[in-house]
Amino acid sequence: MFQKVLIANRGEIAVRVIRACRELDLATVAVYSEADRESLHVRLADESVCIGPPSSQESYLAIPRVLSAAEITGADAIHPGYGFLSENHQFADACESSGIVFLGPPAEAIRVMGDKSEAKAAMKRAGVPVIPGSEGVLESAAAALELADTIGYPVILKARDGGGGKGMRMVSRPEDLTRQYDLAQAEAQAAFASGALYLEKYLEHPRHVELQIAADAHGNVIHFHERDCSIQRRHQKLLEEAPCVALERAVRDQMGDVACRGALGIGYRGVGTMEFLYQDGSFYFMEMNTRLQVEHPVTEMITGHDLVKLQIRIGAGEPLGISQQDIQVTGHSIECRINAESPYQQFRPCPGKVTRFHQPGDPVFGSTPTSTPGIRSRPTTIR
Repeated sequence: MFQKVLIANRGEIAVRVIRACRELDLATVAVYSEADRESLHVRLADESVCIGPPSSQESYLAIPRVLSAAEITGADAIHPGYGFLSENHQFADACESSGIVFLGPPAEAIRVMGDKSEAKAAMKRAGVPVIPGSEGVLESAAAALELADTIGYPVILKARDGGGGKGMRMVSRPEDLTRQYDLAQAEAQAAFASGALYLEKYLEHPRHVELQIAADAHGNVIHFHERDCSIQRRHQKLLEEAPCVALERAVRDQMGDVACRGALGIGYRGVGTMEFLYQDGSFYFMEMNTRLQVEHPVTEMITGHDLVKLQIRIGAGEPLGISQQDIQVTGHSIECRINAESPYQQFRPCPGKVTRFHQPGDPVFGSTPTSTPGIRSRPTTIR
């Protein structure tokens, strides 16, 4: 097991990882930008290092600064949390080159699953059902038209490097495809610095179902059942529900087997999530999140397993220590996300000023303290 874990993140997920490390008797290092100097994760960690100015590009996303913080504090592992560098294969490679364990999957698995067209091809080779569509990136709007005529309308255009609904356009008629192709390409270029698009058959009334999986370095893969995240706003999840009430037992078991097979097919290691679209008794691979997700507590509540601790143990080279038969579902869990929008600006995302906030206790793990006596702190700054 490790001696010290650096958390390359901030906010709720950093606090969550610190709590798991403390329960495993591991020392922790928080990194922070100058804007986050008084943040809770900084106060809770055993040590803290300022890695730059408020801009995330110059702090949390600056790989040399994060690795320098790990080096000067003697951290032998880095937990990326979610967001920031959690799905950056170059960061995973840099950690390995520096002799520091990246608490996530191998860099190659991150790279493959980060390219949606390559991920689809990899899952197809592993025997995972995929939605009919292009084998790779579309060469032109004319190629999209030809393929759409073959698989039938409606179809959906997606950015290869996309997320959050950007670069995504549904097309129901041939005469609209060229215009929507140009719009999706422009949006993808602006958001991801790449206008590469692929095309899929559009499912008109699917459920968005995701399977939480865990794989160790010894060839063992298990799943922790599913979450239903079909209720969304602008392609962003609003409600996470576990288990999915629409799945029959046979479909649930089949989906779990397929998710594990897909993880084995790419040599996955760590905690991750396979996402599927389910409609009329059939399901299709959509994408894989090669990291811990925001909604992981929904799964923890119905299974009783701490996914962050498991993630750390896997990173340390330990076997899973549990089998699929050990994963039993008890009860039901829902996570709700809050959207702040302005009705005066066509309901665009527009957070207002929070004037009152009451922090609830965690129903599974207990309340998170706002301060902890006896915590060692050695603030450091990297310039």
